Amino acid sequence: MTASRPAGEAHQAEPAGESRPAEGRRRPRGAVRDGLVAAGLELARAGGPDAVVLREATRMVGVVPNAAYRHFADRDELLAAVCAAAMGELAGRMAAGVARVPGRSGDPIAAGQRLGAIGAAYLAFAREEPGLFATAFALPQQHAYGIPDGAPGPDRSPLGQLRAALDELVDAGVLDRRRRDGIEYPIWSTVHGLAVLTAQGPLRDVPETARQLLDERVSAFIETGVTGI
Repeated sequence: MTASRPAGEAHQAEPAGESRPAEGRRRPRGAVRDGLVAAGLELARAGGPDAVVLREATRMVGVVPNAAYRHFADRDELLAAVCAAAMGELAGRMAAGVARVPGRSGDPIAAGQRLGAIGAAYLAFAREEPGLFATAFALPQQHAYGIPDGAPGPDRSPLGQLRAALDELVDAGVLDRRRRDGIEYPIWSTVHGLAVLTAQGPLRDVPETARQLLDERVSAFIETGVTGI
């Protein structure tokens, strides 16, 4: 026997998995998934990819742990989504750097400065956001060697932005078209290597003056490779 409830207080069971929002504050479709990715991004910012844990992400969002499994099969799937979001943060930083460079498209000086802005933003992100930078590259991603046929629009990824800057240098007459194929990869390798060395690697504690000198020498090295001089 159980005591009867007063009229109007009949118990309604909470759906298993997600906490029920207050009356009038129903979560929009996809809000929990987006919230988990945003929480994972903050965990990665503070502690890198190893800090992205499902249980902590659900706690930050305010849902029970089982709620995560409605959106991600396991922690690896959440990490993959967070890695993509971290890569998006890097891409946004690079795009902002390019946008600050004045000058029309195809102008040789402006085109060179836009390539420099891409590299500077990449290095700054690695040093200022080491957790996100490490997370962006925590899972291997397969890149097509060239631009895929039938691409729907401009590629805003870090690699896509580098390719666009190099194509502009070709149009501006700075980079010989015959040397354009694949040149993004040695450039990317050079900048990424310096980013890893000086952000969290063996050169992380070098003085700022030495770090600036390294940046300048890498930039000059890339400029020589682009111009062929």
